[in-house]
Amino acid sequence: MCGRFVVANVASELVGVLRVDIESDDLPQPSYNVAPTAQVGIVLDSAKTDPPTRRLESARWGLVPGWAKDPKIGVKAFNARSEELEDKPMFRQALIKRRAIVPATGYYEWATTDDGKVPYFISPADGSPMLFAGLYEWWKDPQKAEDDPTKWLLSFTILTRDAVDPLGSIHDRMPLFVDADFADAWLDTEVDNVGDLLDAAVDAAPAVVERLTDHEVGREVGNVRNDAPDLIRPV
Repeated sequence: MCGRFVVANVASELVGVLRVDIESDDLPQPSYNVAPTAQVGIVLDSAKTDPPTRRLESARWGLVPGWAKDPKIGVKAFNARSEELEDKPMFRQALIKRRAIVPATGYYEWATTDDGKVPYFISPADGSPMLFAGLYEWWKDPQKAEDDPTKWLLSFTILTRDAVDPLGSIHDRMPLFVDADFADAWLDTEVDNVGDLLDAAVDAAPAVVERLTDHEVGREVGNVRNDAPDLIRPV
């Protein structure tokens, strides 16, 4: 959890919801079956400008810290438990200075039943964008030349927490949801106490759950090669 999600026409809505200043020109196409290592649009505040510039950037799902020797480490870091961030070297520095918001239309979760695992699609009932709390990192490829524009890899992870009902009846974990009103605080690069900020995000997430809806979908979503609007239709 969260291992698959949907991004459909969300980027254009973000300008109003999150007041994005700049949209990257290499944003990925909409997808109904986003899986780890895929490129996804994320929102971050660049501290290199004053005031910080809010950007919508294309990033790879699966966090690759700057000290990593190989980007393959990101395959196992597509999620990060919010309660462990401050104790894990892989996420500690990103929590302090490199927080992101990952916009989505909704996400998939699998419930364990007597008949096997059953996928559900979970999304805001009013059709508004779903916002996940995330962390991002920049990784420099030592094998590429300094003037190679592809030498830098931007990657991210989605934070999770214990699920609350009704989502708890589907799975014991859920993404750490961010309300649009909390976005500025989460993205603020000058926060003094990130522990308090993280606690506030965890405490606020259940209120977002109250505005979500879910329904069972077909098992075709289990194959990443399937990517079409039909995947989110109720069965």
